[in-house]
Amino acid sequence: MTTQVLFKRSLIRSGIYTVLLCLLFVCFTWNNNPLSDILIALPYFAILYFILCSVGKPEVSDWLREKMKGDIRLIFLFPVLLVLLYFSYITINGENPLQGTVFLVPCLLFFPVLLFAANKNKAQKTGWLDFITFVLYFFPVTLFEAVPSNLPFNGSGFDSVYRISVMLSAVFAFVTVRHIRDVGFYPLFKWRYLFTTLWVWLAFYAFAFVIGYALHFIALSGRHSINFLSVEKIIRRTLSIFLHTALFEELVFRGLLQNMLAKRIGQSGSWKIYWMWGLAILTALALLTGYSLNGDMQWFPALVTVLLCAAAYGMERTGKAQMGVYTALAITSVVFGLVHAHAGSIIFVGLASIGGWAYGYVYLKTGNVFYAALLHALVNATPLLFGLELAK
Repeated sequence: MTTQVLFKRSLIRSGIYTVLLCLLFVCFTWNNNPLSDILIALPYFAILYFILCSVGKPEVSDWLREKMKGDIRLIFLFPVLLVLLYFSYITINGENPLQGTVFLVPCLLFFPVLLFAANKNKAQKTGWLDFITFVLYFFPVTLFEAVPSNLPFNGSGFDSVYRISVMLSAVFAFVTVRHIRDVGFYPLFKWRYLFTTLWVWLAFYAFAFVIGYALHFIALSGRHSINFLSVEKIIRRTLSIFLHTALFEELVFRGLLQNMLAKRIGQSGSWKIYWMWGLAILTALALLTGYSLNGDMQWFPALVTVLLCAAAYGMERTGKAQMGVYTALAITSVVFGLVHAHAGSIIFVGLASIGGWAYGYVYLKTGNVFYAALLHALVNATPLLFGLELAK
């Protein structure tokens, strides 16, 4: 089957997914937002999510690479499109695109694309430039306060033009320009993958509930009842988490960091070196994090770090998986947990690390960020679903 045929079929599937998302968007925003806000936001929502459902697919990436042929002038057009969408959206909604720090958004969106486009070393091996680009791009994103660009503009829950643009710039840069084809950032429906996601969700939350309940971190609220309004609230909450939080975090931690780290370890020919350094550095950071937070059990994040690294060591020793994938999974999971220290809870940091292992495991089994994000959304929505309270 030719690249052109695969490309067209991919766009048709992306169109179907986009239509379904647009219907959900209208359904969940209709009663809570002015009609004018919805009508303004809907075209942007459709365009951005159509691109989001398309650009990460290998066949679409290959088609784009074939058309661009490494011409930096053509590569330049993609971030230009993202900047135009962002600036036009906030301008239509009454914001000044030249005010404050908004002018920095184009610099951010252009950075990874042009860096990889200008790189003359086209070697397929994962190198330090990939990790440096990753850090220099995503670290400022976590600190940068852009003008709000929610969809709808004065609402919340369906992500924002800014956040979607950040994801699209990263996917285009790493998948198309850098040509890391197996990031897996695109919607794909397979019953087997869905079953894997569901059983990992139930297994993780059963495990987390036992630990959390014993440590008085999770409690039954006693106010739980199932009715139409509660079901609608659960669906809305899960979809909101999936689009606004989970897709972004799983792209960063699983699709890119875990993926590239596994490749780097595999290329080195020795997972033990990375495992030992990862264990030493992350245990120290986990202890530092634990003792910097208020509460008891400051050692809990470090204990989780040691246990996850021990599990990775055992899996690597069996040789049943490609070398380095479980070492990368453990390292990424602990980093994921530690960055959640902003929640202010020692127990939450440890459970987030275990959750990171669950998300990363689903990513390993499916090769798809969307299933890891679905698990992430289900885990975050579980307290609402089962009537639980978290003592953050």
